[in-house]
Amino acid sequence: MLDKTAQRTESLRDWIGGPNRHLHGRDSSVALGELVRGTSLGGRLPDLADRSVLIATGDQLTAALALIELDGVARRMILCPPDISAAHLPRVIADADVDAVVTSGQIDAAGELGVRLHVVCHPAIAPMAMLSAERRDTEWLMFTSGTSGAPKMVVHTLAGLTGAIKRDATHETPVVWATFYDIRRYGGLQIFFRALIDGASLVLSSADEPVGDHLARLGARGVTHISGTPSHWRRVLMSPQARAMAPAYVRLSGEIADQTVLDNLAAMYPQARVGHAYASTEAGVGFDVNDGRAGFPASLIGRLPSGVELKVEDGTLRMRSNRTALHYIGPGAPALAADDGFVDTGDLVELRDGRYYFIGRRNGVINVGGLKVNPEEVEAVINRHPQVRMSLVRARKNPITGALVVADVVLRAEAGPAQVDALTGEILQLCRDDLPKHKVPAAIRVVPSLAVAASGKLARQSA
Repeated sequence: MLDKTAQRTESLRDWIGGPNRHLHGRDSSVALGELVRGTSLGGRLPDLADRSVLIATGDQLTAALALIELDGVARRMILCPPDISAAHLPRVIADADVDAVVTSGQIDAAGELGVRLHVVCHPAIAPMAMLSAERRDTEWLMFTSGTSGAPKMVVHTLAGLTGAIKRDATHETPVVWATFYDIRRYGGLQIFFRALIDGASLVLSSADEPVGDHLARLGARGVTHISGTPSHWRRVLMSPQARAMAPAYVRLSGEIADQTVLDNLAAMYPQARVGHAYASTEAGVGFDVNDGRAGFPASLIGRLPSGVELKVEDGTLRMRSNRTALHYIGPGAPALAADDGFVDTGDLVELRDGRYYFIGRRNGVINVGGLKVNPEEVEAVINRHPQVRMSLVRARKNPITGALVVADVVLRAEAGPAQVDALTGEILQLCRDDLPKHKVPAAIRVVPSLAVAASGKLARQSA
């Protein structure tokens, strides 16, 4: 078992000094230096000391400011992304013992949520005398992604959350990070930390901002480093504004990065280093892959120099490290890790020619007459067709086999009925050439777009 109680020596406030560093929201920006002797919480920071605080702001900028101010002050912070259903909030408040709520003014905490202390966060920074109280090790509570029903929460420490991030002093020009994620999700929070530790500015996304407008804003801010899921990036590649920015580093995480999307990004941004990372909310950050290829070398299995340990058991990737969450929270919460400390990620991998490839999620397998189909494996084949931008493979109920495989496909360009018929025929033939019969889609439907969940991943459901 690894020791997950690394000594805490810093808080987020220790990382915000220095000139010309900003958090950029959609409508306003904040110079991080203003927070060294200022507050976004209207002078209420002392009232939040040693409390369990639900951060439920309407935008990411105020959430980021609250995180910086409350780390080392609050007993725990619960990062509440905007897609969490209001119906689940009473359960969250009870399980996390919430006794204060920070919002940007949109929630009547006293009446609607039953929490007496309600503090409003605002990007206008006001002077404030610093707290003299000793810093505490604040717990960070995060929601897992892709769950159904009531969301699960996991407990992290700042040391574990930042364990994979090292300051890079080699940058010759100022670094400006951006992410398509919400920073209240694990993937977005990692980029938030990277920007703070690396002495960089950060451009935040906005859930309702059109893709083209967002890309134009990233270009105007001079973004150099940017992260998102493969689904985020496919939407970028479909936008006429894709070349509004010219990043030096493009990062993918959160979903399987197939070879097609990696190659398309390398062609779109030839000046950029394109890499993909593996992490999960429960297991933490595992590793980066920067060789331009899908999957990861089999040599990574075992103990890495970073201290992360990887193994494959029953076809799924398992991970152990001091970056792992401490535990789930709430009555009847399951064990997060096995007795040996390894977390079963649920991600299926397959070894081919000395390299492991991700083939899907264990809980996403389609059962076709007793034969298993991983949707992502079929999507990787469909996405190789030169006229396909992205695809979603799903199950359709069938009285004989239980389920059939069907696919929705977004094309790179509009096509007439005759062209659609020809292209779907070509896509089916590609599948027949590369896949066993039971994995070949029974039907392909061309659609104008595919839904992407708030986590940045394709919204998957059976039909």
